[in-house]
Amino acid sequence: MFFTGQVLGDSLLEGDEEEEEEEVDTGPPQIDPATGQVIPKPKRKKKRGNKMGRRKLLENLSTKPTDFQIRVKVIEARQLQGGNIQPVAKITVANQTKQTRVKKSTNSPCWNEAFFFNFKISPAELMDELVEFKVFNSKKLRSDALIGSFKCDVGMVYLEQRHAFLQKWLLLSDPEDQMAGAKGYLKVCVCVIGPGDEAPSFKSVAGEETDDIESNLLRPAGVQLRPATFILKLYRAEDIPRMDSAFMQGVKKVFGIGEEQKELVDPYFVFSFAGKEVQSKIMYNNDHPDWNQVLKIGIQFPSMCERLKFMIKDWDRISEDDTIGTEFLLTSLISSSGGSGFLPTFGPSFVNFYGSTREYSDLPDEYDDLNLGKGEGVAYRGRALVEIQTNLGELPEIPVEDINNDDLLRVQKFMRRRKYKLHAAFLNATMVSAIDAPVEFEISIGNYGNKLDENTAPCASTTQPTNAVFDGCHYYFLPWAGTKPCIVVESSWEDISFRLEGLNLMLKIIDTLEANIEQVKIGIKAKLPTPELAQLLISLLDQLEQDCKKTLPEPKPGKHVSNELDRLTREYRQFELENIGDSVSKLKQSATDVHEAIAEVENFLQILKNMAKEPQNSMPDVVVWMISGDKRLAYYRIPAHEVLWSANPEYIGKQCGRLQTIQLKYPGVKAEKEKISEVPAMVRVKIWLGLANEDDAWHKMQTEGEQAVFAETYENECNLPVVGWTKKGPLGRPKWSDSQGKCKLPREMFNPPPGWKWEGDWYVSPELSMLFDKDAGHKTYMEECYEMQSRLPATSWGPATRPWTDVKGDEMPPKDSVELPPGWVWEDVWQIDLSRAVDEDGWEYCVEATMGGYGPVEKRYHLCRRRRWVRTRKLVENAKQKKHKEKKMEEAAEGWEYAPLFNLKFHHTERTMDMVRRRRWHRKMVCEKKGADCFFAMNFEDEDDKEDFNAAYAAPRMFLTFKKPYKYQLRAYIYQARDLLAGDETGLSDPYARISFLTQSSVTERMEKSLCPTWDQTLIFEEIEIYGDPQALEENPPEVVIEVFDYDKFGSNEFLGRTKAHPMVKLDPSDARMPVLQWYPITRGPEDGGELLAAFELFLLAGSDLPFLPPKKGDLFLVPNGIRPVMQRTAIEVLCWGVRNMQKFQLAAVTSPSVEFECGGHVFESSVIKNTKKNPNFNENVLFFDVMLPREELYMPPMNIRVRDHRQFGRKPTVGIHVLKSLEEYRCDPIRREQQEEDEGVQGGLVNGGRSGEHVIEMPTEEKKKETGKALLVKAKSKLDSALLRIKPDPVVEEEIDWWSKYYASTGQPHKCKKYVEKGHDKIEVYQTALEDVEFTKGFNDFCSTFELQRGKDDDEDESNIVGEFKGGFKVYPLPPDPNEEMPSKVFVNLPSSAPEECIIRVYVICGIDLQPNDSSGLADPYVEIILGNKKISDRDNYKPNTIDPVFGQMFELTAMLPVQKDLTVRIKDYDIISSDDVIGETLIDLENRYVSKYRATCGLQKSYCIAGVNQWRDAAKPKQILENYCKQNHVTGPLFYGNNSVKVGRKTYNLAEFEPNKPVDPNAGPAEERLALHVLHTLPLVKEHVETRPLFNPIQPGIEQGKLQMWVDIFPKSLGVPGPPFNIEPRRAKDYVLRIIIWNTVDVVLEEESITGEQMSDIYVKGWISGIDEKQKTDVHYRSLDGEGNFNWRFVFPFSYVPAEQVMEVRKKEHFWSLDETVQHLQPNVMIQVWDNDKFSMDDFLGTLCLNLNAMPMPAKKAGSCKLTMLPDLTTGSEIKLVSLFEQKRLRGFWPVYNDDTGQRVLTGKVEMEMELVSVEEAEERPAGQGQEEPNMNPKLDPPKRPETSFLWFTSPWKTMRYIIWRNYKWYIIGFFLLILLLLLIFLFLYSFPGEVSQKIVNG
Repeated sequence: MFFTGQVLGDSLLEGDEEEEEEEVDTGPPQIDPATGQVIPKPKRKKKRGNKMGRRKLLENLSTKPTDFQIRVKVIEARQLQGGNIQPVAKITVANQTKQTRVKKSTNSPCWNEAFFFNFKISPAELMDELVEFKVFNSKKLRSDALIGSFKCDVGMVYLEQRHAFLQKWLLLSDPEDQMAGAKGYLKVCVCVIGPGDEAPSFKSVAGEETDDIESNLLRPAGVQLRPATFILKLYRAEDIPRMDSAFMQGVKKVFGIGEEQKELVDPYFVFSFAGKEVQSKIMYNNDHPDWNQVLKIGIQFPSMCERLKFMIKDWDRISEDDTIGTEFLLTSLISSSGGSGFLPTFGPSFVNFYGSTREYSDLPDEYDDLNLGKGEGVAYRGRALVEIQTNLGELPEIPVEDINNDDLLRVQKFMRRRKYKLHAAFLNATMVSAIDAPVEFEISIGNYGNKLDENTAPCASTTQPTNAVFDGCHYYFLPWAGTKPCIVVESSWEDISFRLEGLNLMLKIIDTLEANIEQVKIGIKAKLPTPELAQLLISLLDQLEQDCKKTLPEPKPGKHVSNELDRLTREYRQFELENIGDSVSKLKQSATDVHEAIAEVENFLQILKNMAKEPQNSMPDVVVWMISGDKRLAYYRIPAHEVLWSANPEYIGKQCGRLQTIQLKYPGVKAEKEKISEVPAMVRVKIWLGLANEDDAWHKMQTEGEQAVFAETYENECNLPVVGWTKKGPLGRPKWSDSQGKCKLPREMFNPPPGWKWEGDWYVSPELSMLFDKDAGHKTYMEECYEMQSRLPATSWGPATRPWTDVKGDEMPPKDSVELPPGWVWEDVWQIDLSRAVDEDGWEYCVEATMGGYGPVEKRYHLCRRRRWVRTRKLVENAKQKKHKEKKMEEAAEGWEYAPLFNLKFHHTERTMDMVRRRRWHRKMVCEKKGADCFFAMNFEDEDDKEDFNAAYAAPRMFLTFKKPYKYQLRAYIYQARDLLAGDETGLSDPYARISFLTQSSVTERMEKSLCPTWDQTLIFEEIEIYGDPQALEENPPEVVIEVFDYDKFGSNEFLGRTKAHPMVKLDPSDARMPVLQWYPITRGPEDGGELLAAFELFLLAGSDLPFLPPKKGDLFLVPNGIRPVMQRTAIEVLCWGVRNMQKFQLAAVTSPSVEFECGGHVFESSVIKNTKKNPNFNENVLFFDVMLPREELYMPPMNIRVRDHRQFGRKPTVGIHVLKSLEEYRCDPIRREQQEEDEGVQGGLVNGGRSGEHVIEMPTEEKKKETGKALLVKAKSKLDSALLRIKPDPVVEEEIDWWSKYYASTGQPHKCKKYVEKGHDKIEVYQTALEDVEFTKGFNDFCSTFELQRGKDDDEDESNIVGEFKGGFKVYPLPPDPNEEMPSKVFVNLPSSAPEECIIRVYVICGIDLQPNDSSGLADPYVEIILGNKKISDRDNYKPNTIDPVFGQMFELTAMLPVQKDLTVRIKDYDIISSDDVIGETLIDLENRYVSKYRATCGLQKSYCIAGVNQWRDAAKPKQILENYCKQNHVTGPLFYGNNSVKVGRKTYNLAEFEPNKPVDPNAGPAEERLALHVLHTLPLVKEHVETRPLFNPIQPGIEQGKLQMWVDIFPKSLGVPGPPFNIEPRRAKDYVLRIIIWNTVDVVLEEESITGEQMSDIYVKGWISGIDEKQKTDVHYRSLDGEGNFNWRFVFPFSYVPAEQVMEVRKKEHFWSLDETVQHLQPNVMIQVWDNDKFSMDDFLGTLCLNLNAMPMPAKKAGSCKLTMLPDLTTGSEIKLVSLFEQKRLRGFWPVYNDDTGQRVLTGKVEMEMELVSVEEAEERPAGQGQEEPNMNPKLDPPKRPETSFLWFTSPWKTMRYIIWRNYKWYIIGFFLLILLLLLIFLFLYSFPGEVSQKIVNG
């Protein structure tokens, strides 16, 4: 139900729509000419279950900073808009930006560059960061121009499979101009790697080169990105807390200036999405602002970002603006991309904000991060009324404008409120941590009920302040006894019950389904018979089908106001439920396998969970706070819908009115950071929320006690000298007041509210802890007293004025004078309590006793100190105790509490320092009129009182009173724990468990030095008083809390973890049910802390006898039979092989270790190794335990492995431990003697001998085939073999074939090894993981496993506490119960020698993949370093410059003694000239495991046995020898050879003809019998010839992969002889070629210029270069081409290097002039030819381009007329065009088209006639040719071109210009001009001479 990114090929959304569309393949993708977009292929509908997109929403992410790495690889771009551009890609991840190289003059650049971004950030923050890709056109002198961009959030990548986008195309668009459509496509890989994640490979899969963009396009879910606007209508906000200091207000008040009191907050609203944000106006001094504004954000729709972010901030004049609250809204919850989907829409609805506590303080807030949305908000901080709409097709012109009046009127109906009541009854508060001041609990919803906020209406929202009471063992509880405090909070909210009820219904369906799935899974685990499992499954499906038919609640007109999103959500849920219902009924018919069916049901569960979200939940959460004094200590948040009442039982909240136990939490991350382990408090409470007029439902639920309401006031007195106690005098607070003394409350002021009346008079109600006898309900009790001492400055310690006190500071008699209460006896003597934060004598120090704040370290300013003495007493008699209790009640009846001052802590007995006292008075009220408000009408004596009065202080107290308690007994059966955390430096703990149940707690005995203690102890809690109905208690019993601690002699005991359990309740003690021991998971904060095996029973003491007490061992009760596990005689065989890599202990090396094994209390010790440096293996390898262990695997104790070092003076320190949690995987069946004899010589057995149920070698059974003439075939074959052996290998073929051919053939890159593939040679296994991670190898732990030894505490901060390894194995099998019966055979027999073996080790390092770059350029200069024992080989001189994908191609050979030097480290380092070389990453290989494994991992078996050539046999042993050894070690008969062509192994016969029926035999093949032996070996589970891909890790970033290394290792024991020659894996070398291109002519070039004479013409020249080398060559200019023809006869000469086998060009050049090394790149050999128009006074004009790949270029046209654009391949015509390789053709001549694609559409702009010739460097020297027309002008000789006479440059040839331009075009104008001049001259002469002539004629006339 969302809109977000969608991949069409491998869809991001798990299911998209109701009718999913399936593409119809109609050939290659088509391009839309208008947009340049790929046209989507036609689709046909196929019916699909899910209507709307689903996505596992990123929830519950940790806020703890962790190491993360984001890797981005930018591969290539295509169809970038613009012609002749210089593209560069920039990648920005969370404010870190990196960029690729600039590519010259291309719109399809290929970068292939990887970038690594490292973060130490919390997952929650990282998922919101953006990943942005931008492609720019790089310009030298001005800023780069953006072509297009793409952005999405990190969370979107993280949700993908393997947290990665692999080989995805991104659609680039212009964020400013969204209508412009696609700006190009970018191919990338992105992955997010956290600790422990495996990095996916970014290598492209073979055959993907031709991938069409569309099938793998990642673009927003629409076909086209469209501009859109998020319109947020922001109406108003309310309940915003105060944020500013009142200092100025105070100043103004003093001077009498300024108006009435202002609200101290200046809020404004910020709306942000996808990195853009817009904010509203600031409302000054307003805590309920009416903004009434529209905020708009322009987006590309649909967007790849997921979260809308709302923030309310407080404007500050001077300091930075504070954040009031932050809320996120997932777009996936408010929109849907399905077929009938909808755009994001929301509201009008309120959005609630949570953050730190509301109380204002001038000091900085330690929980400020909570206001930024990091972590769980602990308090409500206001709400805002908003509405969201999405407009497609337009972008906002103005981001902020005012809302029109129509909208303001329309939204009024959404603000209608109804009255709600929140009721809560607290039954118990236990494990209370606050003991310094009275504790109260407050419940609030929104701002209602917030006791410390002065703006809210008064309500009875807190329990009465009560002092916590010690429970006699460790914890404190509140002694409410039979009067349970109740609270009620009235509030007003919108009625959105239809939303919350729908949510509750969905959650109920989910809960039922989860419980049923759990049942089926338990059944599968318990291996129930299939019919029973099927029955469970069918009932699950029936229930689910019924649930899916339930109707969702609808909004009722007149009562509810719903909006558009409500309607759409309801339709979506209804549709989805129907869909699931249909699928379930189909599943019932078709299900055959339980596992498959459960997987399908879990899929339904995920769909339901995605639907069970309510984005428009405007009702704030209910928050429970524990307050001590005026300080908020701990909280708990409960979503309102969980406690919401509904008349329909289907819709009721799951905790509504139900008794629930909640464990309060400390706010913020403080508890986690400071490692506070204690629980702040555990509270049992019932909470009910509903409409005020429906709260009868709550009262009906309270069947167990009576509700009562009291008025409360305190009487205060002070102690004056002489006068004594009096109300007169300087009290400092009113004579009658509230508990805080803030408000005057005389008894006479109280008037019962209307509808209520008094019942009885005022009476003294003592503080509850006074009435409470501390040892009530206990049979044993720990008495405590404190010895107090004091001193004056610079004097010594002496007894204080009160030398002995209790914990509260009240005076006591000295410890030896402490009286035993009647009915008790002492169990032991007084002891100093050292188990607290004290010094070694038990003292703790402080400045002043009444102030508290004790610490264990003495300072000079400390004037007081105390120490605690404890002594245990035991109850023996009851009668005296009763009298004692009555006496105590009388003393307490006066009810006075004393204190030195009112603001200090009160206590019950008067001391000399006490100056004040108070007591509490109550008066009961009863209700006469239902629903009447119970707030008092007060009588004020004068107006001042009225002003000071705050109604909140006079709120009445409410209680649920119970007549009498029921008494129970709890029996806690604590059997054992396993895998506890280590608390001591030794790596062990001294654990004990503390069990707390309601008002009592108890502790088990302490077990010394163990992580798997077996306590086997029953703890009995006597007479626990529980109020309430036993039946209700049986349904919902209170929790038992078990905390495990590590005992420390000094300082406080260390907390190891906590778990909770529910007891089995037995209301009738004779109930025959037996509790079952269960494993309860122990946790310490977020970390796992082991498991506890225990069971609990709670008996009602109802008069009848309880079951007998369990048997005792000493003073302790054991776990009784029937509950404790059933034992059976069991054998444990231990293979004790050796220890490895032991680190120093106490600065000395561990050289003489022995191993101690402890299981179920039985301890066995191995022999001692004399010297680990010479041989770290044990001489005696096998130990045998014959012990009694539990029959059921569930109860099996763990195996504790301890390594001790034997040192001088008999010291044996523990130097390492390992706890093996379960021995289940080592179980096997016993081997009986007779069975052994049958097996002898047949099959089965352990590697290197021995027999075992696990290590049976299955020889393939013989298939009986009748084949005629097989014998003849075999004979003919052997003759053919020997004939072929004489044939000499072909030297030409051998030259082209190398080891890399085999490698590329095996990795699916046939274009790099064509000859090898054609010949059908062997391939090798290329594993994508380390060899030990390949499935069949089982980590090479088949002979013995490696157990990591630990030492030291389990602390997160320690990088690692692994101090060595133990190598060994276990076998566990049952023994006959009768000791006289014969024992089965041992499993570990015939073991190999444990003496060291000298071996030759060959390490082949092939290449690195995606290494972490170490240089600022984003590249590295890696080289290999090999470390084995104390030998180190560094290949620093052969470092590979500027690459993160280096090809090493190196083999290193070393010798080593196994197992002394067993750890081979292959390290990749980064070469640095100045600083020391950094480690990029390293990998560790355990050579010993490979050496002893039965899978023979020493040297991988080759596919065929060849005696020469590239596949020459390299092992020291030949196949026949290997087969013989295998049979011998595994007790298989054979091999028996019959001739050369047949062999019998075990019971099966193999023939060579079966393996080589018609295979052409390699000319280098070896003898037939060796080949046959090799074929047989290939049928066995042995390691084949391989290359492994090992991840590299760096200790600086543990757990985060730093790249991968492809390599393999061969191990050759010297005892087997000399190994064969090693493979030559040197990298292939490039050959030098010269490309000669003759540009003859151009035709039909577009005429861009207009001459002065108005003709269309062009000054044409041609430019060419090889892409990547970028050294450009130009022809001369053909000026004034009038018809698009240009004549050149010009030669380009391009030398380049090329690797023929891989078809790539090798380019070596320096990145910058200061670079030390040349960077090597492998690129496609692309030649660029461009036609340009020459301009003298402006930039030359680009006319057209042509890009030809020399490996795959189109054939040229013979004539210019047949030269068209369709000759060229592009995305649409890739597959139809015939492409040739110039490397094969050597020479091509003809016409090729050039085109321009500025517009994104190719346009033909001319044709070039050229001749291309490729020659090797040798040929080029033999047949030289000059560049252009320079010497040597030969091969062929180029004559100057015969250009038309019109072709010249006008200003260099004026006569030609005159003749060819001016005369040719204007000759008639010129002739006409001269004629006109002549004519005019004649006329002028005529006119000039005419008057003279005339006059002369006249004169002469």
